[in-house]
Amino acid sequence: MKIRTKTEHFTNPLYLESGRILEPFDLTYETYGELNADKSNAVVVCHALTGSHHAAGRYENETKPGWWDGIIGDGKAIDTTRYCVICVNTLGSCFGSTGPMSPRFPSSEPYRLKFPVVTITDMVRAQRFLFDRLGIHKAHAVIGGSLGGMQALCFAIEHPNFSGRIISLASTYATQPWAIAFNKIAMEAVLNDPRFKEGQYDPKEIQEDGLVSLALGRMAGHISFLSPDSMAKKFGRNYVDTDGLYELFGRFQVERYLEYNGHNFSKRFDPLSYLYIIKAMNIFDATRNFESLHDSLSHVRAKLTLIGFRGDLLFLPEEMATIKKTMDDLGRAHLAEYIEIDSKYGHDAFLVELDKIDMHIKRALEAKA
Repeated sequence: MKIRTKTEHFTNPLYLESGRILEPFDLTYETYGELNADKSNAVVVCHALTGSHHAAGRYENETKPGWWDGIIGDGKAIDTTRYCVICVNTLGSCFGSTGPMSPRFPSSEPYRLKFPVVTITDMVRAQRFLFDRLGIHKAHAVIGGSLGGMQALCFAIEHPNFSGRIISLASTYATQPWAIAFNKIAMEAVLNDPRFKEGQYDPKEIQEDGLVSLALGRMAGHISFLSPDSMAKKFGRNYVDTDGLYELFGRFQVERYLEYNGHNFSKRFDPLSYLYIIKAMNIFDATRNFESLHDSLSHVRAKLTLIGFRGDLLFLPEEMATIKKTMDDLGRAHLAEYIEIDSKYGHDAFLVELDKIDMHIKRALEAKA
């Protein structure tokens, strides 16, 4: 499977939901597989909050594969011998697409806190610019989990003719207070960190040392990605061998795990990008530009495959089930299916328990649109 990574530069204005204009802007994306002659075999994969365009395969001299490598590839559920997979780094991210640390044209100075708030709608609209440039006017499918699932649903509602198949996993039609509360911890921690310097930090220092506040916020968020069952199974009450039980700062294995993930994350992810993307997640509401959920879903033309996970504490499975029920109420049951996966892993199950979802994804991709 050949990996192609590119960045496209756009000089045309992107009119944002906020009323502001982003101009110019870049989008970095990755492709796997080959487009067919009429470019009808494109599968758009949308990444989650801290993901990137690197969804599959391994870069040269790197051992860690893309975040959905178990699903995307030759002969896998999203078969790159049949489909051309495209994953675009979202606006606001820190992996190549335009975000808060990008230069603010015509200056070479970064936007920082002058970067406009972008929404899921804006992210998807920007991707449509890219796909139009690539000559992809109708994709075979759009698929994503969590924040990526929000993007997939946005494609279905706001761009109903772009794809005949939409697959959304571990997501929601509107971010609920429980999820917003977890994000608030990270936001408050970062904003009140002296080293954040009100957004005027040195990015090189962040890459070297990380931002403790972002690490703490990530720890809180990571708890919401797992579940009591998955933590008990993974760590139990095991203690770090080198720490004394009666040392005040001795650690259980779960504590060390949170420290490791939190501090590593704070070195690789830009704090301003994190703030902007969780803002986009928080304000996501598929009904905001419509009278109701019934009204918004009445625009859907694609076949929706909605996959929820019973152990998901961030986006509860009933939030996904509500989309299916609403489609049923609209007399459009034939356009929506809801699959609830028996999982105790938590929100990250869509990234981990691939054996429970790959057959559903494969079947949805092969279904008649």
